Amino acid sequence: MREMTVVDYDPGWPAAYEAEIARLRAALGDVIVRAHHIGSTAVPGLAAKPVIDVLLEVRDLGSLDARDDVMRAIGYEPRGEYGIPGRRYYPKGGDRRTHHVHAFAVGDPRIAEHLAFRDYLRERPDVASVYARVKREAAAEHRYDPDGYVGHKEDFVARTLNDALGRFARPPR
Repeated sequence: MREMTVVDYDPGWPAAYEAEIARLRAALGDVIVRAHHIGSTAVPGLAAKPVIDVLLEVRDLGSLDARDDVMRAIGYEPRGEYGIPGRRYYPKGGDRRTHHVHAFAVGDPRIAEHLAFRDYLRERPDVASVYARVKREAAAEHRYDPDGYVGHKEDFVARTLNDALGRFARPPR
């Protein structure tokens, strides 16, 4: 059973992302067009679940799907769209998650959303501080309920994403 745990920021998270993206590039090669560190572990100073979120921009989802065995070989579980059309989702680590890969085809608008949210929190430590409090509350109230944890944060994330898109409206980079 997965436990929702939020910890203080770890300055080693960016290096953990870099090490993982090197493994992913070695495994997937030219399927990857661009890669981004997203999620709370990509925001300096922000408390987070200690899970590195990776966003991959890929040439096309079919080429990535054809490499599910490669993803399994490096520890990822292919889960398909997993509730988000046009995404491919791969968790790593079972109930003791270490990484999540979210992959979209180049040009998918969700790429810009993820990057805007991350960049907004990086630029606005006051908002990141509120988000840390919301996440700690969510983890305390939904310790073994991942859906409850996500649901608890939903309103904050939606409002913040709206503000972020207003600030960082731009094509994916």
